[in-house]
Amino acid sequence: MNKRILLSLSVAVVMTAHAQNTPVFRNPQQPMEARVNDLLHQLTLEEKISLLGYRSKEVSRLGIPAYNWWNEALHGVARAGVATVFPQAIGMAATFNDDLLYQAANVISTEARAKYNLSTGEGNRLQYMGLTFWSPNINIFRDPRWGRGQETYGEDPFLTAHMGTAFIKGLQGNDNRYLKASACAKHFAVHSGPENGRHTFNAVVDEKDLRETYLYAFHALVDAGVESVMCGYNRVNDQPCCTGNILLQQILRNEWKFKGHVVTDCGALDDIFMRHKVMASGVEVAAAAIKAGVNLDCSSILQKDVMKAIEQKLITEQEVDSALAGILRTQFKLGFYDEASANPFYKYGADSVSNAWHTTLARTMAQQSMVLLKNDNQLLPINKKKFPQIMVLGTNSASMDALLGNYHGVSNRAVSFLEGITNAVDAGTRVEYDQGSDYTDTVHFGGIWAAGNADITVAVIGLTPVYEGEEGDAFLAAKGGDKPDMSLPASHIAFMKALRKANKKPIIAVVTAGGAVDISAIEPYADAIILAWYPGEQGGNALADILFGRVSPAGRLPVTFYQSFADVPAYDIYAMKGRTYRYFNGKVQYPFGYGLSYTSFAYEWQKMPAAIRTVKDSINCTIKVKNTGAMDGDEVVQVYVEYPPVDRMPLKELKAFKRVHVKAGGEAEVQISIPATDLQKWDLATRSWKLYPGNYTIFAGGNSADKKITATIKAEVRNRK
Repeated sequence: MNKRILLSLSVAVVMTAHAQNTPVFRNPQQPMEARVNDLLHQLTLEEKISLLGYRSKEVSRLGIPAYNWWNEALHGVARAGVATVFPQAIGMAATFNDDLLYQAANVISTEARAKYNLSTGEGNRLQYMGLTFWSPNINIFRDPRWGRGQETYGEDPFLTAHMGTAFIKGLQGNDNRYLKASACAKHFAVHSGPENGRHTFNAVVDEKDLRETYLYAFHALVDAGVESVMCGYNRVNDQPCCTGNILLQQILRNEWKFKGHVVTDCGALDDIFMRHKVMASGVEVAAAAIKAGVNLDCSSILQKDVMKAIEQKLITEQEVDSALAGILRTQFKLGFYDEASANPFYKYGADSVSNAWHTTLARTMAQQSMVLLKNDNQLLPINKKKFPQIMVLGTNSASMDALLGNYHGVSNRAVSFLEGITNAVDAGTRVEYDQGSDYTDTVHFGGIWAAGNADITVAVIGLTPVYEGEEGDAFLAAKGGDKPDMSLPASHIAFMKALRKANKKPIIAVVTAGGAVDISAIEPYADAIILAWYPGEQGGNALADILFGRVSPAGRLPVTFYQSFADVPAYDIYAMKGRTYRYFNGKVQYPFGYGLSYTSFAYEWQKMPAAIRTVKDSINCTIKVKNTGAMDGDEVVQVYVEYPPVDRMPLKELKAFKRVHVKAGGEAEVQISIPATDLQKWDLATRSWKLYPGNYTIFAGGNSADKKITATIKAEVRNRK
């Protein structure tokens, strides 16, 4: 026998021996369920229970390290050191650009993998440095008082579904075997304030509003393959979200066929017996959560009380296995039990975090998010030669908080509004800065005299996340994180009045906020107004790009700007009647989808929509968009549907959108396809979806009140179960 044959035989023997000694759960060639079952059989009951909490324990005898499941990535890897900080979620929604959001989420998961590789490479298993992210927040921003509305994609279920889908696909990646990171749709469900009662409130809502509004985006993300769903603190129609069979079993698992894992909001299981008081003890709650389909607990109830529940025969070990299997599958998909080099992300390192490309993308996202609300006499864009002396004023002009929003990372490239303006002009331009006002004093102001010596003033005012946000984090908010009214700080309004009274030269107001605010209070005192949201690390550069005309603004409002809170129902009423552009028919400051541009656009039908006859049909049409102005720019084409006159139909609904760039004098074609299934409404009598016959009006324009072109089609359909 020659040496080559002997060597081959030796290698084969070694490989066979290695395969025989390698547990099935460590073998990536084995089917997923075989690996899961093998690991379940190797774990003791005590070890299984120790893995059911977000601070999963080490199982040293099997070489399984501890793992902390809690990670955040709302608009960048959060709370984990240096990372690219994109605009707050509400700002990214204002881009109406799901393709761009996909790119941003892809960057976020790249940085997440890099930080995970670097951290674990040093032997650290830290909170916020893992790969299981509890983002995005796809609750509907149904009421402008909600401080956490800034974390969402706005008030519209369709926009939320599309932006949320783009985010989870970018975050989870497109590898055939491995998840790049794990995304989570939260908070399931009907969880949108009030903040100060979030641990006790019972959202009472009928099935029509539940299905058409509150569950719409969740269903879309489940269909798109989201790996995790987080159940909320509240109750829905008396059932706690984290033990309720209707949400977790009947709808999520049985109807939608969700295959991922369910995680509780942090402390939600404690709430059920300590605050909701619908069960007597943690043991009862632990058993109910396992039976309802909870896989992972963001507290310690399951780890502490599941064994007692088994001893009391409330649940079985087999039910514990079923719960644990859900999170083990996620870990296998992330590659936790494989050699690091087996997945395509193992080489990501420090050069994959906060690099030049990621910074450029954050700047583009911030540019596209900002909304131009006023531009008298086409003051903007600023002609640098005409205005060689610029005054920058305002509490938020140099504020880090006003850039970052909540649930944020830390950037080493952050550019304030002041810095962005200064960066954008040459050394021959005189730029001066003064804080101008604070958040409380309505009498004493700085920079008023100096503004009179400048050619133009930029005043950056508004809110920051300490005045609106999550309970506890927004520590200066008067209502536990929520806004008591739509008002900007009284000191900022008084400051703008004083500035206008003393200064007849142009004033540009830049407003930071996470939702609707009362712009009318400052509108008379500014020649131009830009809503900047919380624009992320490149907010300053992006603002300057818009101010000086490097780009034309095309951000659009993903929420309605009402005139006051008096226009909407009580905060703790969850029925959609009278809420959002879909059901509110009164006068508003600015409609959903609104935003000005430096140029203008004309629309015409290239292909008209046609009638539909079955639920399997689609409404297909083509829209020609012409830039009729003098500047290249983006237009956000929005297509809405008005329904037949049936009780409780929405007034109108967004059913398609596309952001397109059109050169001055140029044209673009936008192809639209609206599946007839997406026009169905929930029929309370039959408890099923129904496409109602009758006339449907399709209109397109630049916002929900802008009917540039319209068409009426007829639906002659027979619904079948």
